[in-house]
Amino acid sequence: MELDAIDRKAIEALDGYLVRKDLVRTFSRQFPVPTYVVEFLLGRYCASSDESEIKEGLEIVQRQLQSKTVKAVDVELFKKRAKEEGTVKLIDIITARLDAKTDSFVASLPSLMLNDVRISSELVDRHERMLTGGFYAEITLSYDGAIALERSGRPFGIEAIREIQLSKLDALEVLAAARKHFTTDEWKALMLRSVGIDSDKLEERQKNAMLLRMVPFVERNYNMVELGPRGTGKSHLFQQISPYAHLISGGKATVAKMFVNNSTGQRGLVCQYDVVCFDEVSGVSFDQKDGVNILKGYMESGEFSRGKESIRADGSVVMVGNFDVDVEQQQRIGHLFGPLPPEMRDDTAFMDRIHAYLPGWDVPKISKDLLTDQFGLVSDFLSECWSKLRNQSRVSVLQNRVYYGGALSGRDTNAVNKTVSGLLKLLYPSLSDEIPDADIEWAVRIAMESRRRVKEQQKRIGAAEFRNTHFSYTMGEEGVEKFVSTPELQSGEGIGTDPLEPGQVWTISPGDGQENPGLYRIEVSEGPGSGVKILNKPVPQPFRESVSYAEQNLYARASSLVGDKEPRHHEYSIQLRAFDPARSGAKLGVGTLVALATSLLKKSLRGGLIIVGEINLGGSIEPVHKPVSIVEIAVEKQATSILMPVSSRRQLIDLSDDMATKVDIQFYSDARDALLKAIAE
Repeated sequence: MELDAIDRKAIEALDGYLVRKDLVRTFSRQFPVPTYVVEFLLGRYCASSDESEIKEGLEIVQRQLQSKTVKAVDVELFKKRAKEEGTVKLIDIITARLDAKTDSFVASLPSLMLNDVRISSELVDRHERMLTGGFYAEITLSYDGAIALERSGRPFGIEAIREIQLSKLDALEVLAAARKHFTTDEWKALMLRSVGIDSDKLEERQKNAMLLRMVPFVERNYNMVELGPRGTGKSHLFQQISPYAHLISGGKATVAKMFVNNSTGQRGLVCQYDVVCFDEVSGVSFDQKDGVNILKGYMESGEFSRGKESIRADGSVVMVGNFDVDVEQQQRIGHLFGPLPPEMRDDTAFMDRIHAYLPGWDVPKISKDLLTDQFGLVSDFLSECWSKLRNQSRVSVLQNRVYYGGALSGRDTNAVNKTVSGLLKLLYPSLSDEIPDADIEWAVRIAMESRRRVKEQQKRIGAAEFRNTHFSYTMGEEGVEKFVSTPELQSGEGIGTDPLEPGQVWTISPGDGQENPGLYRIEVSEGPGSGVKILNKPVPQPFRESVSYAEQNLYARASSLVGDKEPRHHEYSIQLRAFDPARSGAKLGVGTLVALATSLLKKSLRGGLIIVGEINLGGSIEPVHKPVSIVEIAVEKQATSILMPVSSRRQLIDLSDDMATKVDIQFYSDARDALLKAIAE
């Protein structure tokens, strides 16, 4: 294997905490244990870049796994060895329960099919997780022949347990110190390599989705849903990577197992694990009618009641499942929570407690090509760091740097903050790290999109209180308000209902006799300098004329359009984007003028708005040719409103009643009137 720059930095900064991920796959296919068990052993014996040391370590790991993992055909052989030698060592998942008849604890070892193994109360007290689903461990199993002769005797007993996880106290400090040697992109790549994925093979949205999957591990009481195609590795992360996560595979979930056993007082999974994941969530049901309500209450507050006692826990809840259809089809037949059980999918209050909806359709199907052969962090080291990061928060870094728009409710803000905090903890494991604005904005955009996806589904069900879904943010007090959309809700043919950024305008050209009308988007960015620069190459002559008219009117009528700002002291870069076969950009003067003015004012236009019209050098608005056809195109493009010169009003008498009801037609008298009516309130 050839080392790349990230490998070399990792070896220098994290020596002893790395493992080659291709080695892990070799063993995980051979032996019936999770990935983190294999990596625990590889990290102990093969945490080196020296090939001879790796080779020697591999032989030891091979012997360890061969001698301590139990295949189905070896069950009786292990029992025989325990009887003859007195003890035998094995790697298995251990669970325990209280036997009320004998007032003692008994353990279960599924690989040996033993359900009544003696275990001391001291061992149970030290490892309580064996009472709530169990964990993998290196176990020393003894056999006492004298007890075997007793009536109802239990000859097998647990002598010692070594949990398969790192017990290093300064794990997070080591990780935080290593982070300083990497760029942000390199660190993201290392995180993805650590879970077995080659980030070089992923697009940006795919990387973001993979990183979002990790947030429940580092953020307390974080609720996430991921639904998407099969084969994208949804459950792998929660089953194979961390011993602090527990996977519930379909079927019935009991309230006693999840929360608390009222008869014994034993705390449930959400108290014992950092993450509890429901796999194949469509098939999950609770044994009690109020099971979903208890879950809903816990997702809201992190508390649940046992009689008069209120119990706090910080386990995150993740629900993963599959679409039987593609995203577009799912949107047509219902909404994106459709695959959930009935008591969840149509309950807006339940949805409101979901902090993030991860778009599973953005994650590629896991194939050999996507798996990495490079070095990554040993899983037990990584999971230990993740667990320690749960005690921290990064919300304070947002103060005076990011301002959320008015569409976010209290729950929306909390959800976005938790996602941002989790993503930033993954990128910057030290509290003292200076976090650049670019990385904060990256986290905010992911967080808003994943929360807005929840809100959009609530709106689909029909609840009026969730009508405003136009999530936005501003970086700094003087920053520009930016809106965040969910790509799957945007039609390829439509303009969408989200406000565009300042300087961006939807407009329709009536054509120039040779050309049919067409939809365009004008995009203007302003900066220091002077003059107007059109970025299109070549520049269509009709559009050049419209830009010239708009520029001169901006200068001549600056006081009425942009107040005390001086437009001549700025440079404007203009790009024309065509969305139809039409390319000339003819008669787009008013739209261009509004785009120039809003780029200077740092104001967004109303969502779903199309502006139509041309302005001449004298400032007069020219009549629009064939306004009825233009309105029909606006309806076709899914516009919610269209702004037209008032001179078009009489000609629109021929517009059909059906068309007139589908779009809000507004009129303007001059450029200032158009600007004021277009700006979002």
